[in-house]
Amino acid sequence: MSKSKTRTPWLDDEGDSTMVHEYAAQLGGFMDAMADGKVEKHELQSQEARVVELMKKIEPQLDPDLHEDVTRLLCELSAYNIMHTFHSLLDAAPKTKFRG
Repeated sequence: MSKSKTRTPWLDDEGDSTMVHEYAAQLGGFMDAMADGKVEKHELQSQEARVVELMKKIEPQLDPDLHEDVTRLLCELSAYNIMHTFHSLLDAAPKTKFRG
């Protein structure tokens, strides 16, 4: 994601799907962490530090009503990401049981 004066859209052109996973795939830290197929503790800590830095920057700028909406958005987005990941893992799992 580039730093520009135009807004990065949150939703696809139809407005029914988030663009979050597409944008996450463009993040250097995310791609580095995922490259070997596992997430190390230090990679998770680095990602959390980036999130905390952005929260500290943005939170003071929000009026109380917008703060509540953004808080809810972050919580819903976190739940969606967990559900999306879980669904993807289950969908990729073998469909047959081993009978040895």
